[in-house]
Amino acid sequence: MQKVAEIAAASCALVLLLGFAGSSRLQAAPASARAARTHIGTVARQRPLFQMRAQDRLFRSRRAGAMSVAASNTRDPAFALLFDCDGVIVLTEELHRIAYNKAFEKLDIRINGEPVEWSVEYYDILQNTVGGGKPKMKYHFNNNGMPSSSVTGVPNTAEELSTLVDILQDWKTIFYKEIVGEVATARPGVLELMDEAINNPEIAVGICSAATKEGFEKVVNAVVGPERLSKLDVVMAGDDVTRKKPDPLIYNLAREKIGLPKEKCVVIEDSIVGLKAAKGAGMNCIITYTSSTKDQDFFGEGADAVREDLSDVNLERIFRPMAEGSALAL
Repeated sequence: MQKVAEIAAASCALVLLLGFAGSSRLQAAPASARAARTHIGTVARQRPLFQMRAQDRLFRSRRAGAMSVAASNTRDPAFALLFDCDGVIVLTEELHRIAYNKAFEKLDIRINGEPVEWSVEYYDILQNTVGGGKPKMKYHFNNNGMPSSSVTGVPNTAEELSTLVDILQDWKTIFYKEIVGEVATARPGVLELMDEAINNPEIAVGICSAATKEGFEKVVNAVVGPERLSKLDVVMAGDDVTRKKPDPLIYNLAREKIGLPKEKCVVIEDSIVGLKAAKGAGMNCIITYTSSTKDQDFFGEGADAVREDLSDVNLERIFRPMAEGSALAL
């Protein structure tokens, strides 16, 4: 037994000796090599030994399997990716137009005796001028005349107009939810990119929409899905802010919630209105244009990249240039 104990003690000593030697070799790595390692995020974050470069770790694919816990995967994010909803995640603008016209018809909305009906051409202009449903209607009535309706008289004050617009918006939302549940589908590549970002703990992910919350929730629940939504870091609708796009408030608030500087945030939008909101917040902005916005001068308004859709876009193409100190360029 004494012999066995002596062998065991010697083995333990050998293991400890090798451990200290290994530690010494790690500590003796040249200072130049240590300094060359790129670091994204907080210095205090604990890292495994023999880690990859920070950029490579950031963009390593995490699509291998679905996360089992329905909660944000983000840990001390290096960047943020913020999606608009209508026009970016799903093509809904025509659905909105149809729903508005159904609401106008329901309440017999007329200006100077003529029924109000927004044409495709007019709505294209309207959606690229004003953000949010209620502001669109107020803009139209203020510029074309106060409407009569089956529920109120012709508004004489801003308060009376707001009351009518509130009623119209309620009916519009009812019609919109009926339509969305039947036909809404995601645009190419958007859910794949969102999933890649959700599964990367160094990317905060959010959706920031100018739409009213009730209609917005119908869209994102139908297209994005409750499980995916539960893993996002921030979700905001038009009701969550006092000023709608093109005001940058929604993106400024999202950035504050995430806790990152504006230079680390990338927004994906589809219109000039959304682009102005993103650039007003000082953020990089990728445009995925639609049939109604494709002829807009996005680069002239400051867009960092313009794409038909997101089918060939991934985290590495978006964030590697930024991580290496270069401008975003797809």
